[in-house]
Amino acid sequence: MPKMPNDSLILKRELVGLFGHLQKIRKELAALNPPGSTDHFGGMSEQLDEIVNATETATNTIMESMESIDGLMGEARAAAGDNPALAEVFDKVTDKVNMVFEACSFQDITGQRISKVVNSLKFVEERVNTIILTWGKDELTQVVVEIKEKDADKSLLNGPQLPGQGVTQADVDRMLGQDAIDKLFG
Repeated sequence: MPKMPNDSLILKRELVGLFGHLQKIRKELAALNPPGSTDHFGGMSEQLDEIVNATETATNTIMESMESIDGLMGEARAAAGDNPALAEVFDKVTDKVNMVFEACSFQDITGQRISKVVNSLKFVEERVNTIILTWGKDELTQVVVEIKEKDADKSLLNGPQLPGQGVTQADVDRMLGQDAIDKLFG
């Protein structure tokens, strides 16, 4: 009967996997930066905070402008008197101004959602780092070695590739050569 791994070993493997995934995300984001540029992963929360600030500023500008337009419409309505055709146009403009105000509520919801994502990422990273410090790097390094030995062929599996990436049939034909292909299919 095969030996079942204990809960501690399972937890350590999962922790190492999670830590590895966080490191992979860092490397992938760093690869997006040209050499010498700033580290976008390290400043990710600051970048997202700036997105929230920029959308808040733009939304406030839009809303202030719409308030001014609404005020000007009130002045135009007073100057036009009892003209029913102009009153109808003014009502339509007022309806559109109100629609813009309603649409601007996206900013608050977007800011809240971005903040939740940033806080969640920080929480996960802090917890993983705390657990790693608790267990100790040496003990977790042993688990990494065990995982690498067990999953040696995993690096060969790349899954479906995006269009224009990966190996094409022409590449396979060149690697194997036509003789090898003919032998495979008799």
